[in-house]
Order: sequence, then C-alpha cells, then structure tokens
Amino acid sequence: MWRPLLWFALVLLAPFVIALVYVAVAGALMFWPANASPPAEDRNIEAWVLSNGVHTDIVLPLRGHGTDWSQLFPPADARAVPPDADYIAIGWGDRDFYLYTPTWADLTVKRALGALAGIHRSVLHVTWLRRAELEKQAHRLPLSQRQHDLLRDYVRASLPQGRATLVAGVRYGPNDAFYEAEGRYSMIETCNNWTGRGLRQAGVTVSRWTPFDFNVVRHLQPVQR
Repeated sequence: MWRPLLWFALVLLAPFVIALVYVAVAGALMFWPANASPPAEDRNIEAWVLSNGVHTDIVLPLRGHGTDWSQLFPPADARAVPPDADYIAIGWGDRDFYLYTPTWADLTVKRALGALAGIHRSVLHVTWLRRAELEKQAHRLPLSQRQHDLLRDYVRASLPQGRATLVAGVRYGPNDAFYEAEGRYSMIETCNNWTGRGLRQAGVTVSRWTPFDFNVVRHLQPVQR
C-alpha cells in the first residue's frame, strides 16, 4: 500500500525538485563565468544591457561604428520614433508570450506554459531609445569594435535569412516594433539565454548559462541612480 503512495508523493514533489535544481545551477554558474579574463582592448563604444528584473535587452548605438541599424530596422516601422533616438534595444522571446503579454496583468497560465514548452515561434522586440532613457534599469556594457561587430552579427543571425520581417500591427508603444526571429523559447532557451549567448560570443564576462536576468547582469556595472 505504501509504494503507490510513495510514487504519488514523488510525482508531486518532482516539479519542485526540478525547479530547485534549475535555480541552484543557474545561481552557481554566476561564480564560474565565461570570458573571466578577456583580452585587453580599447572598449570605447557605449552599449548597455537593460533589465526589468525578469527580461533583458541588448542596447547598441543606432548609428556609427560601421553599423546603421536603421537600415535593417527602419524607424518608420514604429508609430513615432523620437527624431533624437540614438540607441536601439533588442530582445528575443516567445512569439505568443511577447506579442500578447505587454504587461504582467496580461499573463495567463496557458501562455506561460506554452512559452516554456517551446511550441511557438520567436520574435525580436526592437525599441528605439534616447540616451536619457538608459538611466533606468541599465547596466554598462563597454565594447571594443571587435565585440560590437560580433554582437551586431549575432543579432542579424537571429533573423530568418538575416532579414527583418515586421510583425505588423503589434506594438507596446510609439517607439517599438516586433520582427520574426529564429529559434524557439523554452526552459533551457530563455530570452535571457539569448542575451547571454550574444555576450559570451562577443567575449564579454558573463555566466556560462543565463536563464535569468541576474545571470546576465551579475558581472556588469549598473548605472548609478
């Protein structure tokens, strides 16, 4: 009689154990970062990582350093990009979750489980920003020209065939737009993992696995408020 009860208890406890191990591994890897001793380079390009405590975006100069993002992501795709916008924030995520959960109040269990299951396609969320808007939730990401170019190429590789295909009619505000992207979101491949992989490939010091925002920003300097 006790064996069926034991198996039932194990089934009930399994999700909690898995979640605990998941968080523990993510936390432990913060102390074993990739690129812990990057080569000496002149990192004079101002870039950033934005974090709202859950999700992270890579922020790069809109123009300059051999790249003009407005050619790939035209500001006309948004409703009203400020004429003095000089940065572009780029994040990746589950298509269904991203497009239909503009606020946490819009989150549903079905949508959350669908994202974790990896059943939907992904999108890039692009936001055009002024320099002053980076004072909140921002972490400094000084880049060398080499690192900047590697991050640029990483973002482009996240687009189907390297082309930006607008998701029409869906925006959070006047200065953002969504584009079709490669890959599928899951528990292993989260929005923050997309950010972290880009930073690792560019030679930035960052956790070896970044399912959470704290894995991404742990080794970056927050903007002083």
